[in-house]
Amino acid sequence: MSAKLLKVSFKNKDGLILSGRLHIPAGHIKTFAVYAHCFTCSKDIKAARNICQGLSERGIAALRFDFTGLGDSEGDFVETNFTTNVNDLLYAAAFLEKNYQAPEIMIGHSLGGAAALVAASKLPSIKAVSTVNSPCHPKHVARHMAGAEEQILWSGEADVEISGRSFKIKKHFLDDLKSYDMSDVFKKLNAAVLVFHAPHDSTVNIKNASYIFSLARHPKSFISLDSADHLIMNNEDAKYIASSIAAWASRYIRFECSEEKRDEKPGDGVVVTETDEGLYTQRVYAGNHIMRADEPLSVAGGLDLGPSPYDYLLAGLGSCTSMTLRMYAQHKGISLDKVTVELEHDRIHAQDCNGCETEKGMVDVIRRKITLEGSLTDLEKQGLLKIADKCPVHRTLTGEIRIETELKAL
Repeated sequence: MSAKLLKVSFKNKDGLILSGRLHIPAGHIKTFAVYAHCFTCSKDIKAARNICQGLSERGIAALRFDFTGLGDSEGDFVETNFTTNVNDLLYAAAFLEKNYQAPEIMIGHSLGGAAALVAASKLPSIKAVSTVNSPCHPKHVARHMAGAEEQILWSGEADVEISGRSFKIKKHFLDDLKSYDMSDVFKKLNAAVLVFHAPHDSTVNIKNASYIFSLARHPKSFISLDSADHLIMNNEDAKYIASSIAAWASRYIRFECSEEKRDEKPGDGVVVTETDEGLYTQRVYAGNHIMRADEPLSVAGGLDLGPSPYDYLLAGLGSCTSMTLRMYAQHKGISLDKVTVELEHDRIHAQDCNGCETEKGMVDVIRRKITLEGSLTDLEKQGLLKIADKCPVHRTLTGEIRIETELKAL
């Protein structure tokens, strides 16, 4: 099983569609995280990709997305401000909660770190928040507009060059930056805080890390990024950040036990229970065996972390068919080397079904193709084909099935 990168989208407060990428771990999902990119950057900046990928490699599903008016997201950047960034983070968290599970980790890079702190203070589900080369106060970004600030104050707007690109900034943007009281934000923040900062960061001075650390309540931690640059362009620095967050967060988040373990015997027969990894992900206990079931990626909320319910149905029929043929061949002394059973499930209109008793509505059709390898005569092959219809699961599916359902007391 390999890690997955899902293309996702969700609406912001104003109904505009924001574009994102969700990194899904290859195995067990420990928890979900939201990543906020740096000012005027995008979800596809190297740091965002590498840190989120690093988190997924350590069992943490991570969502990175473009803020309103940036990257692939809808909206006009000139109409946005720090508050819209915060709101975008809240709606990203709501998207995960609705379709998968509520995020417990929030990470922000540069100004995105300040936005992550504010958003986390409004989200009870967030148990750990981390900043990377972030200013202590959002108004810090105004320093990079010093040459244009007077024009913005007099004219209401100005073109500002940031990282080699020109952006139009309006007065409401600067006014919004100054409206935040970060000391009040930290008082409302009920999450552990981890501060990363590069000592030689020329964009955001490391003094900001000291301010964040002093305002944050315990538990809080600080990690120096040594020679890293502001944008975290080095892959090794990003990997270090991801591995540190994963290890640090494990102290404050109760990561669910691995799917290979269970606390108690689930009972006789087959037991299916939700895993909290995704909207539809299930853990299946069958005797001493543990499996997962899920919906495919084509279904909204599906993570494809296991076969679908119909996949399991076909697997049951296919394995029973192959076992029955093997038993028959052993009993009759037939030189059957190998059996392969291919199955597909479909729903078709009754009038298109040859041999169906009803002509109305939809009919479930299972197509089964059997490959028989070995020194077999045509008569032996035909005999085996008839035996395939006598496998117990086949008889169950084609016979009268009665399912009795009751509510089990807790």
